[in-house]
Amino acid sequence: QVQLVESGGGSVRGGGSLRLSCAASGNIAAIDRMAWYRRPLGKQREWVATITKGGIANYEDSVKDRFTISVDNDKTTTILQMNNLKPTDTATYYCNAYRSPDTSYPQGYNYWGQGTQVTVFP
Repeated sequence: QVQLVESGGGSVRGGGSLRLSCAASGNIAAIDRMAWYRRPLGKQREWVATITKGGIANYEDSVKDRFTISVDNDKTTTILQMNNLKPTDTATYYCNAYRSPDTSYPQGYNYWGQGTQVTVFP
């Protein structure tokens, strides 16, 4: 079991920055990949960024070169640094943890935080 809590959301003008944090607890050692997703109002959840256990990061095209995902040394905190924010970045942002399949649960594991709101004004 893994518990995730997001923080750092808020309201900023276009061009501003925000730093989102995801605090993880529980069976942290079992996590293989961390990610951030977001859900704009009235739309489906969409992927934003992923970082592997080896530190390799990938980004959705619209946030590439503006957002940076990172994990601290003890793997308890995942950061999403968001720069040059745009109104289209407005959404509820969710932290995600993935665990590889094992014999007891071959589908693998996904854990989610409660979300933090980001609003970007023009």
